[in-house]
Amino acid sequence: MALNLTPLGDRVIIEPSEAEAETSPGGIIIPDTAKEKPQQGSVVAAGPGRTTDDGNVIDMPVKVGQTVIYSKYAGTEYSEGGVDYLIVRESDILAIVG
Repeated sequence: MALNLTPLGDRVIIEPSEAEAETSPGGIIIPDTAKEKPQQGSVVAAGPGRTTDDGNVIDMPVKVGQTVIYSKYAGTEYSEGGVDYLIVRESDILAIVG
């Protein structure tokens, strides 16, 4: 199913990676509600880039399909078709993986 969103400006839509099931050293399974949100995900869509004060557009450094690491509390959550997405600014992306 295609995503029905197009990010504007310097915004990027990320599909967060699934949190892996965690088990404590004592064998206790940690529930999803007690886990931290993942800070890594795949870029699904990217806007054209940031516009400077004089009207020039600075291209986005990330491309669709790349895996990125983003700030812990960044962005706005959005859900479509049972899939969760995160809309973040380019400045909230910390690194490109690989």
